[in-house]
Amino acid sequence: MIAFASRTGNVRYIISKLGLPNIEISQGLVVNQPFLLFTYTDGLGQTPNIVEQFLLHNSQLCKGVIASGNSNFGQAVFCKPANTISEKYNIPIVRKIELRGFQSDYDAIIEFYNKVIGLVGV
Repeated sequence: MIAFASRTGNVRYIISKLGLPNIEISQGLVVNQPFLLFTYTDGLGQTPNIVEQFLLHNSQLCKGVIASGNSNFGQAVFCKPANTISEKYNIPIVRKIELRGFQSDYDAIIEFYNKVIGLVGV
């Protein structure tokens, strides 16, 4: 499954293209299965508060992080939540995506998902 947060609709759009099981992060959500985390970038590189709160109770099952961002704000802040989450929770970065991304981004996410999440259920 992919647990995601979307503010402007870019992440939600990408989720719709992936065709993978997903759930939108809401206040108090607790998951009981392995997942990939997909977040947007807030402000100037901050991790959205709802994502931080979600990880407090769910980080143990997170198998990778994906972030969407806008490189016009500079490489120092582009998809910075992926770096922050990866370092804090020792979770691999799956992909950093410019806005709505490209097919190659979607393919890479699906490939990672099938290798990592697909094996967990075996």
